[in-house]
Amino acid sequence: MSDKAEQAEQLYAMRHSLAHIMAAAIQQLWPAARFGVGPVVDNGFYYDVDLGETKLSEDDFAKIETAMRAIIDRNETFERFEQPMDEAIAWADKAQQPYKQELLNDLKRSGTTEISKLSPEEMGTIASGNTQVENVSFYKNGDFVDLCRGPHVASTGKVGAFKINRVSGAYWRGNEKNAQLQRVHGVAFMSAEELQDYLDIVEEAKKRDHRKLGQELDLFVFSDMVGSGLPMFTPRGTILREELTHFSNRLRERYGFEKVYIPHITKKELYEASGHWDKFGDELFLVKSQETKDEFVLKPMNCPHHSRIYASKQRSYRELPIRYLETTTIYRDEKTGELAGLSRVRAATQDDSHVFCRQDQLEGEINHLLEAAHELYLTVGMALRVRLSYRDDSEAYLGAPQLWQSAQEQLKNAVITNKLEYFEETGEAAFYGPKIDFMATDAIGREHQLATVQLDFVQPERLGLEYIAEDGSAQRPVMIHCALMGSVERFLSVYIEHTAGKFPVWLAPEQVRLIIVNQEESTMAFANKLADEGRDLGLRITVDGSNESVGKKIRAAEMAKVPYSVVIGEKEVANEEVIPRIRKDMAVMDIPMTVGAGQFLKTVANEAKSRVLKSSL
Repeated sequence: MSDKAEQAEQLYAMRHSLAHIMAAAIQQLWPAARFGVGPVVDNGFYYDVDLGETKLSEDDFAKIETAMRAIIDRNETFERFEQPMDEAIAWADKAQQPYKQELLNDLKRSGTTEISKLSPEEMGTIASGNTQVENVSFYKNGDFVDLCRGPHVASTGKVGAFKINRVSGAYWRGNEKNAQLQRVHGVAFMSAEELQDYLDIVEEAKKRDHRKLGQELDLFVFSDMVGSGLPMFTPRGTILREELTHFSNRLRERYGFEKVYIPHITKKELYEASGHWDKFGDELFLVKSQETKDEFVLKPMNCPHHSRIYASKQRSYRELPIRYLETTTIYRDEKTGELAGLSRVRAATQDDSHVFCRQDQLEGEINHLLEAAHELYLTVGMALRVRLSYRDDSEAYLGAPQLWQSAQEQLKNAVITNKLEYFEETGEAAFYGPKIDFMATDAIGREHQLATVQLDFVQPERLGLEYIAEDGSAQRPVMIHCALMGSVERFLSVYIEHTAGKFPVWLAPEQVRLIIVNQEESTMAFANKLADEGRDLGLRITVDGSNESVGKKIRAAEMAKVPYSVVIGEKEVANEEVIPRIRKDMAVMDIPMTVGAGQFLKTVANEAKSRVLKSSL
């Protein structure tokens, strides 16, 4: 085992142990506490607890941490032991732990044949057994006993640095019909220095929160009358969407993609045929016709529709590849508790693409899409690596295993050919095929899955797609799915935070702001003339002729994160020259430059056209 893998295992055991220590501390403070599950998660751990009428807040964190440190200072040994299933159920009943008892009863009734339906957190109660769960394991530290399969550190004194950082609501077993528990979250690292570095990143992330910046920069809004998870974009936010969409479309059109248009609803039979109904049936919005007995749904994806355009006439091998693109909105009935700003919505707009091609054309088509994705993320200034997402051995996937193996090998070969940094992960594939997922790293080091390229040998079979081969036989095309941004909304949630709202010139809703020193007619006329010239060049330019002081106007432009602001006074009018104020993150030199007013506008227009990240001035 490598040092890195060994350290990861140790950190996992430390975080798992801290979840138990936190539960023990909570039980000391609130003896009637009833516990759900307490797993390890990214950067830390949590435990779901039921405290009856007691509602935890940040004010309670310090006393929970104090109780935890007392347990840590006692350096209590973690002792593992097993009990037969019936004895474990009796323990849960006596200890008045109904949630643990429910899990145990489920395991007793179903055995391992139904274990796959349990969450990873619930799997923590399993210890041993072949065709039936016979025994479950417990861990004890001090007076606290809990169901768990481990692992743990040797004793409570070996758990590193931690902090309780938030509490949230969580339905028991993720079902909103069940009781709502309180999920107490903590973060943990090997050392105090690592913990502090993480907390610093968290503080920076709060400043960059896209929901906060979206309001401050007037980009998007939500309305209770419209519905949760349904964002609406203001004029400024719409500029962001349209500029990004236009760029994505141009990148794909360069490789022969053509625009298509589909409706937002369909008969459910289409998704039954494609396999999406069985997979996503609970996430669909149903639409009832008042004229017919047809059952409709709001589309949760676009590929079945696009396949119908392909299937609308007979296709020859000479026509392939056929490439469609469409930036359009899909709809999924996400749980309200999982909605979060733009990062999780019910109406998501995809820059979607579908290729129908022959097997011998796969490599070239995948290479084109990899090149397009690379250019987009290079342009927006985000580092990329690739995750090759494969199927696992479960029954959650459609199609013959040999087709999957072939598809996975071809994706890997394409990534290697393009010299992309990659890693492989099983269980992350779509139900119809393996994927290349692009993982973008933001300015504070967080990684996000955004763009994706997916192979699909399943839908062409299920939907009866064909082309006539050179020998006259009917053959199945291969289908490739690709979205360069993925969901535009989710991309924007990431990108707003990546830039902290400081968008490059080509994306900035307002690229230039002209600030009037006085209300003289000649000054206002000159500013308006420059604004008109800028608009003729395609610039988004405004004039601030308000009665506020120049200092306040400059500050307002800075708060709006406008790339360029220009103060217009008598000197600028007389010389027709300006000294642009360049937003700090864009500036290359600290020394302000005097430039002809017309030349300034042309330079900014060229920067926008070239999609540069830095100023040329």
